[in-house]
Amino acid sequence: MMEENQKPQHKVKLRFQPTGCTILHEDQDIIVVEKVSGLLTMGSDSERTKTAYQHLTHYVKKGNPKSRNRVFIVHRLDKDTSGVLVFAKTEAAKVFLQTEWQSFSKKYIAVVEGTLAEKEGIIESYLTENSIHRVFSVQNPNKGKFAKTGYKVLRESKHYSMLEINLFTGRKNQIRVHFAEHGNPVAGDRIYGIKGKGVKRLALHSASLTIQHPFTKKEMTFETGIPGFFKQLLK
Repeated sequence: MMEENQKPQHKVKLRFQPTGCTILHEDQDIIVVEKVSGLLTMGSDSERTKTAYQHLTHYVKKGNPKSRNRVFIVHRLDKDTSGVLVFAKTEAAKVFLQTEWQSFSKKYIAVVEGTLAEKEGIIESYLTENSIHRVFSVQNPNKGKFAKTGYKVLRESKHYSMLEINLFTGRKNQIRVHFAEHGNPVAGDRIYGIKGKGVKRLALHSASLTIQHPFTKKEMTFETGIPGFFKQLLK
């Protein structure tokens, strides 16, 4: 959903539709999608082609390999995180969005293991990464990047809690690390969480993003629903 009226999108042939991405908004400067869980934002050492970036590049080129149309990566979602993802369609739009990124409102929905004693709060730490790309908190501000995560419990059951999360900073694996170190790892997190629990996917979803449009400078909010799987975990 978008708060301001959006222009009608051009109909695109089915074979050019981006795999794993539902287009929420598109104009000459940006393209906003809802990414599925299991799809990389951009290429890795093991996967170069099955990414949101490649699928959207194919989409904007409309099958013409000589087309100069392309997308630019603004931010990333982890492979197993679903939800709102923004790409720029010009270099200028990319620079503006990345420069202003920390000021934008980013809300996530997560299901975490167990229940939290404090039903609303803020987690802060300095995050760093080791040689095997595992992120963790350190106390020394000179050895990590400041990370701040706000949360509020929406629902809870005997084994799980559903949280609304306000991401004040955008560090790698920030939400997953903060709640794992808090004793409540995100359900389905095979890196920082509890293995062998039978949860089929990471229960983390980028639910809402508010940005300033790089050209019009108008505030735009994009929202998606809570995945049904998350609700099933709390039954």
